[in-house]
Amino acid sequence: MAIHVLDHPLIRHKITLLRDKNTGSKDFRELVEEIACLMAYEATRSLPMEYVDVETPIAQTKGLVIGGKKLALVPILRAGLGMVSGIERLVPAAKVGHIGLYRQENTLEPVEYFCKMPVDLEEREIMLLDPMLATGGSAIAAVECLRKRGVDPKNIKFMCLVCSLEGLKKLHDAEPEISIYVAAIDQGLNEHGYIVPGLGDAGDRIFGTL
Repeated sequence: MAIHVLDHPLIRHKITLLRDKNTGSKDFRELVEEIACLMAYEATRSLPMEYVDVETPIAQTKGLVIGGKKLALVPILRAGLGMVSGIERLVPAAKVGHIGLYRQENTLEPVEYFCKMPVDLEEREIMLLDPMLATGGSAIAAVECLRKRGVDPKNIKFMCLVCSLEGLKKLHDAEPEISIYVAAIDQGLNEHGYIVPGLGDAGDRIFGTL
């Protein structure tokens, strides 16, 4: 499936504000929500539509509503939580699952510690959410978690704000059937596995745990 770089001027402007080390937690949190909302607007462009009858104050007519599979938002804990409320503004009926992963400090390999999903997960289009895609390991592990619960990878859209080129390649090579939506692709990773220039630890900046 395709890799989509969402470079709308509003998104690019807000990404720059996110990068600024002087942006406090409140503003950072709001920016993450706003960018997620703008990205979801583009990511939902391909949702199927169907005709329904509707009566206006003037006449009977037909209108279009969203049809097909319903949506589920699946944030990767904890930073992915920061993207949920922005997308819920667009699709308030979406159900929300959670995947808890952390990276081992020495190996940078992901470890799953929590997974809770809607019972009808396999019947839904999935938006898998994480602000950062660094090594790609956590995203690949999260996709595998969804696979184990019956989700077709073709129904997964991974959304992140900032990614490294190597993390993006690793995810795409491992899971070529998923769609990937990113707002910015950065130059690489430092020796600690952080994206450069990046925006720091998104979870710490969202929740004020620096």
